[in-house]
Amino acid sequence: MLTFDGHNDLLLNLWLHHRDAPAAAFFNGIERGHLDFPRMQQGGFAGGLFAIFVPPQHYIASMTPHYADHPYQPLEIMWQQLDILQQIADASAGRAKICRSTAEIAACREQGVLALVAHIEGADALDAEGEALAAFYHAGVRSVGPFWNLPNRFGTGVSGNFPASPDTGPGLTAAGKAFIQQVNALKMMVDVSHMNEKAFWDTARLSSAPLVASHSNAHALCAQPRNLTDAQLAAIRASDGLVGINFGNAFLRADGKRTSDTSLAEIVKHCDHLLTTMGADHVAFGSDFDGISTPDALGDVSGLPRLFDALRDAGYDQALSEKLAWGNWQRVLHLTWH
Repeated sequence: MLTFDGHNDLLLNLWLHHRDAPAAAFFNGIERGHLDFPRMQQGGFAGGLFAIFVPPQHYIASMTPHYADHPYQPLEIMWQQLDILQQIADASAGRAKICRSTAEIAACREQGVLALVAHIEGADALDAEGEALAAFYHAGVRSVGPFWNLPNRFGTGVSGNFPASPDTGPGLTAAGKAFIQQVNALKMMVDVSHMNEKAFWDTARLSSAPLVASHSNAHALCAQPRNLTDAQLAAIRASDGLVGINFGNAFLRADGKRTSDTSLAEIVKHCDHLLTTMGADHVAFGSDFDGISTPDALGDVSGLPRLFDALRDAGYDQALSEKLAWGNWQRVLHLTWH
């Protein structure tokens, strides 16, 4: 089963640990993390949204002590991560391509080429006037999530410990409301993952595009504040949008624990709930690979066939599995980008 995935943090992993030769690490194999080209091929991972994400300065310093003396320049780091994606495409000998349209993604699938879509997770470094956003669009970025967990000029990301409501802070600022309109005007995807509930509802009122949560789960099953209430799921369905199911233990388990003795049945439960609440056209996968701890039963990207076996054993037919794996992302991206 070929899979298009809605969210991963490969670029951050490469930027932190393989900055000198990221493409070589990607194609030769990476010991740390969930994603590299050999394991993608093994698991049937054929494309996805690759996040450009700048963690807080203290996290970068803890992971790369030699970088601690460098000035913290988030906008520069974003461009460096986008350049890593370009290096992967350039070094691929035709095996990977940065895609800017659903036609290009479809062509990659037909040709057996890895489809790379650039996505911004957290707009903290972007200016309020939209100049940096436009520059990233022209450089190939086609999707933006305004928030991670921390406040920025556009609003406040969702935060808080399990169990908690997603209603964790104020909504969009005036700059945030303008930002949603800027993203709409460029026909980029707006990602509502990491939005608190007030910012979500502000976005639902303002955005002219389908609402998309690229890597979020059902709050009814796991009361992480990052997960979505049934009312939010209904709004996403009403907008003709989509939710990509996150594979992180902490977003799956009813007890909220990050421990990896999590059954694949937990992913199936979230699929079941989202399908019941939203319908078969509005659910897909947003693994969050390289950004979370995964169930041991899944492991890394090479374990995707085991997930599809679990879905089949739960009664999911081939047509539904193909929608979850590929078709629903193509539908919502086509609606958004055209």
